[in-house]
Amino acid sequence: MVNYIYLGIAIVFEVIGTSALQASRQFTRPIPSLVVITAYGLAFYFLSFTLRTIPVGVAYAIWSGLGIVLISSIGVFWFRQSLDWPAVAGLGLIIAGVLVVNLFSNSVGH
Repeated sequence: MVNYIYLGIAIVFEVIGTSALQASRQFTRPIPSLVVITAYGLAFYFLSFTLRTIPVGVAYAIWSGLGIVLISSIGVFWFRQSLDWPAVAGLGLIIAGVLVVNLFSNSVGH
């Protein structure tokens, strides 16, 4: 169970880093740029702990899949970006894929 806590922390830091990347304006703003570097470092640090019990392919799929969904949501609500129906459908498929891997795969180290 602790491996999923580490994975959740890694996802949160990845989302923070990616959000700050948008705000950094190609690393021309110092504070958001520092947040990007720190958050990505912490994301990979905590992701590395999950690899003790979850195979790297599965951990990365969950990490990147949920990160995509969360970043897309932040883009809509924080940066006022819009998603068309194919994008929403694709995000739904990503969520479905993460659920299938977690609920039905024997590879996740339950």
